[in-house]
Amino acid sequence: MKGVVFILVEEFVTEQFGSEAWDALLEDAALDGVWTTLGSYPDEQLGRLVEAAALRFDLPAQEVQRLVGQGTFSGLAAQHPELLEHHVSCRTVLLDLNGIIHPEVMKLYPGAEVPWFEVTEQADGLLHLYYRSKRALGPLAEGLVVGAGAYFNERVELLSVTDAGEECQMVIRIEPMSAAES
Repeated sequence: MKGVVFILVEEFVTEQFGSEAWDALLEDAALDGVWTTLGSYPDEQLGRLVEAAALRFDLPAQEVQRLVGQGTFSGLAAQHPELLEHHVSCRTVLLDLNGIIHPEVMKLYPGAEVPWFEVTEQADGLLHLYYRSKRALGPLAEGLVVGAGAYFNERVELLSVTDAGEECQMVIRIEPMSAAES
């Protein structure tokens, strides 16, 4: 797992709960919290952070992953605006994950193991997203999808999610937010 992920998680936790909460999570997970954006770290460290947060905040681990995904998308966009410079909506980002986003990630972070996505747009406007990764972080991907919608001021509804560990499928509806929602 690239260090940038850990740094985004730290920023999210610190913003939402304060630096004391982050320090407590590190202690609970028995981690030192020293990561660099370009470094690579064992995947199990993220798992330990998620488990520590699940216990501390009394949430299922999958919900922690969703919240982290949702909360870190804007930080990722701020750190790497070049990844989104040609995108105008969550839909265009999702449809282009394998074509533009992941090759750019590989340029920025050589050796990164990116998940594989297949996204198809249906006649009714719904998107069908198929995710595959040995890391089995489907709930994190769900959160990132919702976070992308918020970033583009769109309402994202996950109509169905089938998570089978290393493989996850989602049916997604994306709509503009009303003036009252934004």
